[in-house]
Amino acid sequence: MSAVLVAVASVKGSPGVTTLCVALAACWPDPAGVVVVEADPAGGDVAMRFGLAQSPGLFSLAAATRGGVTPLGSRVENAQLLWRHAQVLPGDVPVVASPPDAGRARGALAVLASPEPAGRLAPGPLLAAAEHPGAVLVADCGRVEPESPAMPLLRSADVLVLLSGAHADDLAHLARRVPEIGAWSRRPVLLLADRDAHRGHSIAAVARELGVAPLARVPFDPRGAAVLSGRRSTLRWHHSGPGRSLLGQSAREIAELLAPRGPDPSAGRRSDRAGRRRTARSANGSNGPDVAGRAS
Repeated sequence: MSAVLVAVASVKGSPGVTTLCVALAACWPDPAGVVVVEADPAGGDVAMRFGLAQSPGLFSLAAATRGGVTPLGSRVENAQLLWRHAQVLPGDVPVVASPPDAGRARGALAVLASPEPAGRLAPGPLLAAAEHPGAVLVADCGRVEPESPAMPLLRSADVLVLLSGAHADDLAHLARRVPEIGAWSRRPVLLLADRDAHRGHSIAAVARELGVAPLARVPFDPRGAAVLSGRRSTLRWHHSGPGRSLLGQSAREIAELLAPRGPDPSAGRRSDRAGRRRTARSANGSNGPDVAGRAS
């Protein structure tokens, strides 16, 4: 099965990019090779939200790459290196978490997301993992700017998901950036995020205003967002799973629209999934139930 690189970003504010990335990974139709990569130049949130260790993560992956590990390895070894620097969230979702400090995050991205002359990802663990058969990289690229060190990820993405609020101020910032952003990816997708109970403009109104039809809306769901952000909620990830929430159901529908069409995963793929989870757990010395307990 082909690999998929999904880059998720926003233009203005904080419409919930990190939470959406976790939700997409947790609800992906074939989760065998899914991993979340926090590539936000402003610094990461996942480690703090879920009580993860500071390492392994994006910074340790960059250190290994800087030390000359990946250029000497095969493409498969480069891809496996990324999973060795992942930790596991509740629901067996691997994540390569970024340090919260923006300087360290940008330094790591300068190593891992260095561009080729055309602006796409240069060879390294991110590109190798993004091209590994069956892999699905969901990259949290934060707020998108032309000078962002995450730009090579955006330009290399199979799907570029732009998350935006649907209120007038959100759309005013987005309108002037649509032509520019649309040229970055072979498949740009717009999602509308309901940031409160007042949903803002409808999908039809946004399509008329921007000339771009949004793929879907991400609902305002504080309880579901709490579960997917490691906060306390009346919902429990390890009891009901994120798919039971309104946000989780929406993420599952969106993931099904984004995922490439292909055959059902084989038993071998499921064994590969278990092996990757064991690799991530052994790298950070934690196990699934302990992490899930912290998230509840």
